[in-house]
Amino acid sequence: MMWFTADLHLGDTNILHDMDRPFDSVEEMNRKVIDAINECVATDDRLYILGDFTYRLPLAEAVRLRERIECQNVTLIRGNHDGDWEDPDAPRIWDEVRDYLEVAPGYAKGHRLVMSHYPMLSWNGKARGAIMLHGHIHSRGDRANARNRDRPILRYDVGLDANDYKPVSRDQILGFFGL
Repeated sequence: MMWFTADLHLGDTNILHDMDRPFDSVEEMNRKVIDAINECVATDDRLYILGDFTYRLPLAEAVRLRERIECQNVTLIRGNHDGDWEDPDAPRIWDEVRDYLEVAPGYAKGHRLVMSHYPMLSWNGKARGAIMLHGHIHSRGDRANARNRDRPILRYDVGLDANDYKPVSRDQILGFFGL
């Protein structure tokens, strides 16, 4: 199974207030976000984090938080706050670190999945049913996703704030669009 999430902002005290996240402290947010990932995503599933894993945390603390995620197959698509992973001395805790990634249609019931931290107005395969997955915009609830479905435009915000602070599966996304 493939899972997607974005904008975890682990360690970010500002995000609690800026996005009115329902946690009393950063420690509670970190714990509950990771617990939600571990409850949904099996150890041998595939998890894509589409940017902003942490915010202004020392590298050692970011590594410790990543190690608490039980899934072994995790790819990070870099966002605004993921620059440390480019350092050649950074620990290798991700399967891959990319800026952009496409998953072939064979892994998504005939639909190409195009992933970037940033939403795009156009993307490879858009006219042929490719689905754009992104984070970055911190939409609340599924308003932005519902608006895309109603247009129709196959673009889905996988960010925590848009998905009840949980990762979303490939099948949930395909089902959302009736695919």
